[in-house]
Amino acid sequence: MSWLTSLQLNRLLDALMISRVRKRAIIFDDKQSLESAYILLSGVARITSRNRKGNRTLVIMVAPGMIPNLPPAVTGIRYSFRCEAVTDCQIGTVTLATFIEIALGITSADFKHMAASYSGAWNLLQLRCSNFMGFTLEERIALLLVELSENFGIRDRRGVRLKVPTRHQDLAELVGASRPRVTEYLAGFERKHMIVRDGRQLIVRSDRLKGFLEERPSSSDLGEFEDSLAP
Repeated sequence: MSWLTSLQLNRLLDALMISRVRKRAIIFDDKQSLESAYILLSGVARITSRNRKGNRTLVIMVAPGMIPNLPPAVTGIRYSFRCEAVTDCQIGTVTLATFIEIALGITSADFKHMAASYSGAWNLLQLRCSNFMGFTLEERIALLLVELSENFGIRDRRGVRLKVPTRHQDLAELVGASRPRVTEYLAGFERKHMIVRDGRQLIVRSDRLKGFLEERPSSSDLGEFEDSLAP
């Protein structure tokens, strides 16, 4: 926080709601509002997530200062991120809008637009790639089609029409597979009415693909595991 001026620090301290979080307690998780900024004033915290097997694993240790905001959700990937107290901690909480106004002198909406334009796509790319190999080829193709529909689609009465070419070879390179295998799964998606071919264009039924991805094995399907923050 050394980049803030003395005036900004004083304004921030006046705006903070300060609380104490006991060792092994949850400070916040991805089910809570992301409209707050959290500052670790004292103690040690960590951010954890669940892997595909349902085990909670360490992502990063957090020292006093700004606690990194949790990444946005990605269709078909469940992380169950949460920030936990490793030791007794003192936490300062302020609305994200107030923090941005104090620190940057701009509105929260302007900052979010800038951040989404500048680094948002890379954040989503890192999230997708970090777990891509944990998915079956069928799931990877479904994820890719959903992503393309969100970024390059226009509404159609039958779903979302892709405005970009969808050559099977291009799709194969994006998911790391052979073209014949991708063609095989696309044909399966068509039989299941998850996609529709219209000449050389592809219409994606995103709701059905998302439903398919939501049904894949996850931590919730594998049962709850006992959590322990003991070293």
